[in-house]
Amino acid sequence: MYLIIGLGNPGKRYRWTRHNIGFMVLERLAVKHEVDLKQKSFDALWGRGKIAGTELFLAMPQTYMNLSGIAVRGLLAYFKVDINNLIVIHDDLDLPFGNVRLKKGGGNAGHKGLGSITETLGSSDFIRVRLGIGRPADKSRIEGYVLEPFEAEEEIPFLPKVVSGAAEAVEDIVLSGMEKAIAKYRKNILGILKEGG
Repeated sequence: MYLIIGLGNPGKRYRWTRHNIGFMVLERLAVKHEVDLKQKSFDALWGRGKIAGTELFLAMPQTYMNLSGIAVRGLLAYFKVDINNLIVIHDDLDLPFGNVRLKKGGGNAGHKGLGSITETLGSSDFIRVRLGIGRPADKSRIEGYVLEPFEAEEEIPFLPKVVSGAAEAVEDIVLSGMEKAIAKYRKNILGILKEGG
């Protein structure tokens, strides 16, 4: 049984911002596996489904990013999911746009959503699906940068491919295990998809 969390900020204002790419991937998984994200409790929108017979819960915290841990803790406790089967999908400034990396545990690199989850759970020992959004040249712009929409010409045409590729990475974790999935997703998702046509 897995709890899969997409990180983002609720509301139309943030819908297509870089910080919300975790929500986008989670919604893609929900559509693909016919999961209704209509349950409203634990400060989250969530639904129950399966990937090839493996039970899972998909959830989007409805607190703002820096309080994501509240929803994650409530869901994890209620559904009795082991922290080793918690998958958190989030944006990552340290990776170029189009790159997806998987890891378990480690630091939070200043990401407020991850920081909230780690602090609230008292552990960082969960799986992360890191989605590259790049970093602005001016470091003082980081807070504004993550809350801006993706760039029209540079990013938006490729965004559906990145979201689909990241959703496949989550499926691979569930179906094949973390080690095999990590080995597969050491590449640029856009590169993988271009190679495959």
